[in-house]
Amino acid sequence: MRIDYYFATISPFTYLAGTRLEEVAAKHGAEVAYKPLNLADLFLRTGGTPLPERHENRKVWRLQQLRRTAAALGMPINLQPAHWPTNPAPSSYAIIAAAKDGSGDVGALVAGLTRACWAEERDIAQDDVIADCLEAAGFDRALVNRGMMEGAETYARNLEDAVAAGAFGVPFYIVGDERFWGQDSIGELDAYLATL
Repeated sequence: MRIDYYFATISPFTYLAGTRLEEVAAKHGAEVAYKPLNLADLFLRTGGTPLPERHENRKVWRLQQLRRTAAALGMPINLQPAHWPTNPAPSSYAIIAAAKDGSGDVGALVAGLTRACWAEERDIAQDDVIADCLEAAGFDRALVNRGMMEGAETYARNLEDAVAAGAFGVPFYIVGDERFWGQDSIGELDAYLATL
């Protein structure tokens, strides 16, 4: 079984997913294919509305939902982080390089990068922050500078794959033809995998 995991490193909802996907995947013996992408481009391609263009009612609800979800999960969150938005490409390239390298824990890397943004007031576009997260997840810090061209190509391809597979937001989990959107759908993903 394979779970195609489409996500953005600057998404608070990716942060709130924590490592629950990895726990579910391990429980069912499923492989996770990590596919970071540019969320703004995904919105443009699939009819989503970028945050600055949303009605004020939706913006207020989003902040309340983030606060409530973080509290329910026992996760710290800064609703207005100092370094957000930031360029998601460098952290995404590092995840792509780490997944290819395979020497550490990619799920821990994703969780570490998103936590750095949403709970630790760190800029995940900076090499030193990315290197710290790589090291904490068991990877060589030097991966931050490896495979940049391949990372850029894979990052662009992930967007195309996401659109073709039916994704329109993040985090988005796909198993075969079954689609699960949002960190709050991990329980549904768990239940579905139990039927396979």
